[in-house]
Amino acid sequence: MRTPICDTFGIDYPIFGFTPSEHVAAAISRAGGLGVLGCVRFNDADELDAVLDWMDANTDGRPYGVDIVMPAKIPTEGSAVDLESMIPPEHRAFVERTLADLNVPPLDTGHDHAVGVLGWLHSVARSHVDVALKHPIKLIANALGSPPPDVIEQAHAHNVPVAALAGAVAHAKSHVANGVDIVIAQGYEAGGHTGEIASMVLVPEIVDAVGAGAHVLAAGGIGSGRQVAAALALGAEGVWMGSYWLTCSEYKLGSAAASEGPSVVQKALLGASSSDTVRTRIFSGKPARLLKTKWTDAWSKPDAPEPLPMPLQNILVSEAHQRIAASSDPEVVAMPVGQIVGRMNEIRPVADVMRQLLDEFEAAADRIGQAREA
Repeated sequence: MRTPICDTFGIDYPIFGFTPSEHVAAAISRAGGLGVLGCVRFNDADELDAVLDWMDANTDGRPYGVDIVMPAKIPTEGSAVDLESMIPPEHRAFVERTLADLNVPPLDTGHDHAVGVLGWLHSVARSHVDVALKHPIKLIANALGSPPPDVIEQAHAHNVPVAALAGAVAHAKSHVANGVDIVIAQGYEAGGHTGEIASMVLVPEIVDAVGAGAHVLAAGGIGSGRQVAAALALGAEGVWMGSYWLTCSEYKLGSAAASEGPSVVQKALLGASSSDTVRTRIFSGKPARLLKTKWTDAWSKPDAPEPLPMPLQNILVSEAHQRIAASSDPEVVAMPVGQIVGRMNEIRPVADVMRQLLDEFEAAADRIGQAREA
């Protein structure tokens, strides 16, 4: 399994693994792919800097990248206090009432907890870029399309390619015109922020539309070597996988101790089928695919308020997400995940996942070869 993009990044396999866990990202890079660390969870630039120091020391000299959340158009944003004041009281009341109905306990008052996830703010995302470029990163990906032109120029000045997700051909063409180097064609099946066109249709459309203007990775619904082979057959140079790493044994955030056995989130994922997701704006204010749980069900009821725009919705539900994550009920979790969750039915090390992807890819390639010879 090797394509030209492997030589571009100095990786063994064209498998790009997005994850909010530095432990998983480092393991993906060590296994021959490109681990991409999601930065949105970092409110503090110094915290991100420390985590990237850890990545530098734990990737065995293998390349890795970072993923930011930055709209191309700079929004008007006030201080955290200003933003908090923009959240309607009825929305806060609904969240509190729902948490009470679902028996989600309050946070432990003996520990400090973040107020909102400020990584959704444009100014904080810019600080993520500044910090990341002080490290030997090999990629900056943006989850909300093309970054602003000066950010692309800043990355290119450090010889760091820029990737952007696209859910439609128009988005892909815009990315190339803006100077983006890698277009990630993300289909409707994907977890997190995603569009409305399925991968089987979207990937070849984007490959044809961008031509030699950019590399293309396929994302959405990829969790086996057969699906990697399908992505390459559709014209992509590699794959971008996010959801599938959530049930890896290395998965933890920051310095949190690895738990014995699956976490509450992993228990929820292990028990889900491919039909147990929902596309909704309740996570961030923009359409995103989440695991379908009692929490998402509550937001779909007639008495639920309309989700707020980004970044207000995430600030609204941030403490709720922390409380849910600290609870022990897998039927309540709030977690972005794609339809591939139906294949995520065991806890395994990243190296084992990678090895199975490669074995399945070889088997699929052999079947295709046999079909040609028949």
